[in-house]
Amino acid sequence: MTTHLPPDELDQLLKAGGVLLLDVRRKTDRDADPAGIPGAEWRDPEAASDWRENLPRDRPVVVYCVRGGSVSRSVTAALSEAGIRTSYLEGGIEAWKASGRATG
Repeated sequence: MTTHLPPDELDQLLKAGGVLLLDVRRKTDRDADPAGIPGAEWRDPEAASDWRENLPRDRPVVVYCVRGGSVSRSVTAALSEAGIRTSYLEGGIEAWKASGRATG
């Protein structure tokens, strides 16, 4: 799996199943727009080192933030360092919405 995924590729992975999707938007960003990608679990990006040890090592993890920038990249790096196969959504939830896909 590549480090970053465009919305089309993430959509295909989600339809195939087996991927863990994490919403790692900062709390203030999530509070301002709580709609996320269906099936995603929110995790505080500031505490990634606390929760990363509880993530599965046997399936890929995809994270997303607002625009796929520094938040997603830093969480991806932190999870990868812990041996977790991790990618981030290129362009974040904004790209997901722009592609016409649903949020909930």
